[in-house]
Amino acid sequence: MCELYSKRDTLALRGEHIGPSCKVFFAADPIKIVRAQRQYMFDERGRRYLDCINNVAHVGHCHPDVVRAALAQMELLNTNSRFLHDNMVEYARRLAATLPGPLSVCYFTNSGSEANDLALRLARQFRGHQDVITLDHAYHGHVSSLIEISPYKFRKGKDVKKEFVHVAPNPDTYRGKYREDHVDSAQAYADEVKRIIEDVHSSGRKIAAFIAESMQSCGGQIIPPAGYFQKVADHVHKAGGVVIADEVQVGFGRVGTHFWSFQVHGEDFVPDIVTMGKPMGNGHPMACVVTTKEIAEAFNSSGMEYFNTYGGNPVSCAVGLAVLDVIENEDLQGNATRVGNYIIELLNKQKAKHTLIGDIRGVGLFIGIDLVKDQEHRTPATAEAQHVIYRMKESGVLLSADGPHRNVLKIKPPMCFTEDDATVMVQQLDAILTDLEATRSITKRAASSSTSCGAKMPMEAAEDLLHENKADSTENPSRMRNGVCTEQHSALSKRLKT
Repeated sequence: MCELYSKRDTLALRGEHIGPSCKVFFAADPIKIVRAQRQYMFDERGRRYLDCINNVAHVGHCHPDVVRAALAQMELLNTNSRFLHDNMVEYARRLAATLPGPLSVCYFTNSGSEANDLALRLARQFRGHQDVITLDHAYHGHVSSLIEISPYKFRKGKDVKKEFVHVAPNPDTYRGKYREDHVDSAQAYADEVKRIIEDVHSSGRKIAAFIAESMQSCGGQIIPPAGYFQKVADHVHKAGGVVIADEVQVGFGRVGTHFWSFQVHGEDFVPDIVTMGKPMGNGHPMACVVTTKEIAEAFNSSGMEYFNTYGGNPVSCAVGLAVLDVIENEDLQGNATRVGNYIIELLNKQKAKHTLIGDIRGVGLFIGIDLVKDQEHRTPATAEAQHVIYRMKESGVLLSADGPHRNVLKIKPPMCFTEDDATVMVQQLDAILTDLEATRSITKRAASSSTSCGAKMPMEAAEDLLHENKADSTENPSRMRNGVCTEQHSALSKRLKT
């Protein structure tokens, strides 16, 4: 594929025409990706990167079966869902078959944000209640109704928490309020939700919904303690509310043992509403809300029709059906279990070796590495995490860091990720952590000795290490870029600078 612009010009045009709040990965030295296949991405020079973070390309980038399905249907028909078409009902039937019996009614949308926004409407219409309980550090989408219930966002901006939003502690047993040594952390965290409900009722308000990712992603790859969701659901249902399970990032077999991550928590926990998105179309914009017939009928009783121009269109549903087929035919759910267990095994060996690793947690191909400055106090190693992801990028491995302190390395690759890929990833991580810890050791020794007036102070030396990865992002002057179409770039660069 021919590039339209050089990397320098792409950056310049992005700065001119794309909103400044739209950030890129590795902002100090962004990557220009021009193609991808399976678990690999390629930049404009043809360099290959191992993708360990892209849970959107669920069955692998540009999977041929998915591409063929989209092309075949696009050549035939694409229209809105007011016309009858078999793709929509066939996909709904297949999707419902993966869920517990009561969850059988589908509403199609185009993104996880749309799905979660619609889920709130369903919940509020069900019994006429308005208030929502959300988890600290949660993120549920970018539209206004979801920013309001996403502490991950509203705590960072100038918005204040709305009176109908109530934030429960994140059920994090590593660095949360109730930790792994607590006698019953699930009960303790669930009791926090119960107290919120009691306070809400005492003020004359009523709970419409409790919403949570089945396993929190942006909050730092958090796996709630066993029994937590069952206890929370009991409190919420007694209060007349519903439970919304956000599976946008963690659904469709990513956890390996089950198709939906809420199922990991036990057969006795069934949400009232489930939302899904990102992996559903393998990069094609497709999302859905699934709920019970009772809640769907209550929503219909409002008299307001629900219509989404593109939601459930024939092309999207053809893509979705192809994704379901690939997951089954290639045993990607089983692969998530096998490779995920292998990654955890490798990482636990690294944890025993590296003091920077405080915690390894995850299920299937949803794994977090919590980096700490010290094991005892579990002080988040934020700068170190940023250093690691940049160094990993230089080594051809793409990772990201998230969580409240941006110190948790996130592993959520395409589901075709292999044990060989895992070995490469962990070997690179081992080398980088070894170098980083050696430098930290030198810095500590330097801090205990006298420093001459002309030498750098220990902290300055450490900062040099942590920022040495921020290389000049200008491109290679080589004329060949992906082997084709480079001559036009130099002229364009001159035009952009004038």
